[in-house]
Amino acid sequence: MKNFKENDVVIYTDKEGNRFDTFVIFGNDIDTGLVHINHENLKVSPAFLELHPNAFSGNAMPFADPYSFMLFNKLKEKYEQKAEETAEAVTLYDEPKKPVLAKAS
Repeated sequence: MKNFKENDVVIYTDKEGNRFDTFVIFGNDIDTGLVHINHENLKVSPAFLELHPNAFSGNAMPFADPYSFMLFNKLKEKYEQKAEETAEAVTLYDEPKKPVLAKAS
């Protein structure tokens, strides 16, 4: 299985053979083996991805300018924090408490 870094610039080839320059958003899902990319927020098999030729030089950016890249990272951090707060607030399973009906003498 190929592993891609979070901001690797890759080329995604869909089932029709169309190629899209894109980049990996959240990286690799260990459980499913899929890679989360920013093109239509898809999770795809690494077989559909190849590292962009400009990425080999080590100085390729996923956005046209550094400012957009910084904004994207800030937004991602914001939504990750919101997801963590929501996860903590939700109780998935809680042991039901049995009320005491009467005191035995």
